[in-house]
Amino acid sequence: MLKSVQTLLTSIVDYAGLFPPARLGLRQAMENYAQYGISADAWLLGWFVLPLSQLDEFKGLLPEIPLKHWHLSLILPTEVEVAISRLQSCKIPEITIATLELPPLSPTQIEQVGLRLPADVETFFEIPLGTDWQPYFAALKRVGAAAKVRMGGITVDAFPAAAELSCWIVSCAEAGVPFKATAGLHHPLPACHPVTYKSDSPSAAMQGFLNVAIASSLVYRQKITLEDTLEVLNQSSIEGFQFTEDSLSWHQYSLSLSDLEETRRQFFRSFGSCSFQEPIDDLRCLQLL
Repeated sequence: MLKSVQTLLTSIVDYAGLFPPARLGLRQAMENYAQYGISADAWLLGWFVLPLSQLDEFKGLLPEIPLKHWHLSLILPTEVEVAISRLQSCKIPEITIATLELPPLSPTQIEQVGLRLPADVETFFEIPLGTDWQPYFAALKRVGAAAKVRMGGITVDAFPAAAELSCWIVSCAEAGVPFKATAGLHHPLPACHPVTYKSDSPSAAMQGFLNVAIASSLVYRQKITLEDTLEVLNQSSIEGFQFTEDSLSWHQYSLSLSDLEETRRQFFRSFGSCSFQEPIDDLRCLQLL
């Protein structure tokens, strides 16, 4: 495997097996995560995504799952007092709370909630697409939080168009706001796929996580315009990207290993997926693994 691929994709998949369309039970999701963590593909694995409401059940299952330490991304409710109380009860050796994720709130609520959450844990607030992002970004900056963008769901209309996503990435970079993605990014390249695992599922045009990661890197390193960003997101063939041991290129624009590493650390953080295996299988088909 090329070093550029590894640098771009290290710890990029936060495992969200509890969420649709997979909707696994907690025990099964925990067992899957433990297995992924000892597999040859463990370097791609990020945090285990867990609703705060299932934290007690999670702690009860810990002795039965063969994983010594867990890094959690906790999904919090909007009732911040409840969340803070529950977080304080989570201080046990086997668990590290890596990040917190909150549902859509107004800019005013983001400031009120953000200032009351632990300052030493990175927090992501979901920001709706199709709105004026600047008040949200300003609120995030004031509380030192990051953004989360929803990339899909279980209905066709839940998947954003590439034009909207390109504006989002450029706007985040201009505002200096890091972000993660959630839902709808199971596949490396953009294409139409069924939105659920049911045999009669409708299909939708889905964005590719490779495209999002590469576009984010090019934008963050100030190498491309908004129009270029849209073109990168619409690149549906792996031949459009050139991977070498020491760099990644699109057209005449090149990203070094340090460019990729800094983007992942400072800007595009990860994406949540209810499947860890689908991204792996697709990357193998593209001969990137």
